[in-house]
Amino acid sequence: MMKILANDGIDAAGKQLLENAGFTIDTQKIAQSDLAARIGEYDIIIVRSATKVTADVMDAGNLKLIARAGVGLDNIDIKHAGITNIPVVNTPNASSRSVAELVFAHIFSCYRYLYHTNREMPSKGIAAFNELKKLAGAGLEVQNKKIGIIGFGRIGQEVARMAIGLGMEVLASDYKKRDVEITMSFNRKYAIKNFTLTLPGMSKEEVLANSDIITVHTPGSEEAIGEKELQLMKHGAVLINCARGGVVNEQALAKAVNEGKIAFAGVDVFENEPPTNDLLLSLKNTSLSPHIGASTAEAQERVGIELAERIIQFFSAKR
Repeated sequence: MMKILANDGIDAAGKQLLENAGFTIDTQKIAQSDLAARIGEYDIIIVRSATKVTADVMDAGNLKLIARAGVGLDNIDIKHAGITNIPVVNTPNASSRSVAELVFAHIFSCYRYLYHTNREMPSKGIAAFNELKKLAGAGLEVQNKKIGIIGFGRIGQEVARMAIGLGMEVLASDYKKRDVEITMSFNRKYAIKNFTLTLPGMSKEEVLANSDIITVHTPGSEEAIGEKELQLMKHGAVLINCARGGVVNEQALAKAVNEGKIAFAGVDVFENEPPTNDLLLSLKNTSLSPHIGASTAEAQERVGIELAERIIQFFSAKR
């Protein structure tokens, strides 16, 4: 009987699937500092973004599989996993919808000044009601705005579908520079209205220069938006980062917001988590969240099920 350490937890539906397949699952979290000493007790480790599966952890045990509940693999030493022949699986499909919805939560928060009024109304909603109303009364609609998507994989394409549904124009840039077919899938009641359209691939520079809103969905944590890219953006544009900390240079973003080059920023991810300073936390004109892109009940259930199915399939194929 194989033993799994779900060190960052697993949804009940996924846990049940694995137990029904004969696996034993331990959800008692082991601190990162103790993980190498305890990993030998397990055949498989499941992590989200909190636990780091380092070379030391791999070398200290006899893992047969590393499973990442999510898309990114930056908390796993993939190179060392390859050297030591430890397979790694993830769940690339399950969280796209939740991340895309958070992108628009931040966009609406910025465009309608909710990031500000939600902070100020509890203490100033009586005395400064008219002043707050005047500020938020300068809000904007998203219809007919151009949204630029940097990184056009699963999440970027889900953002595009939502944007099209909201009446926005989509400009997309991907490292493959390919045209992408997008299928608009509506509620089953309206399924007869589904349709497919092709979005042409553009250069990153074109997208940055012509978009009212930029949202970043590049893989990994390599910097995609720095001072150079921010300067290419329209004056008064909006920048959203629900991808990974480090994808957007925090110092450059803070400078651009303070100078008014960027009107608003929506930030869900940080270079260090928890943040080690308040550089972005103290900025005006920012909508902030604590890395919750995939953290919806629906997404976590899908992640748990998809991960369980991948683990079961992996070991079934080896029999």
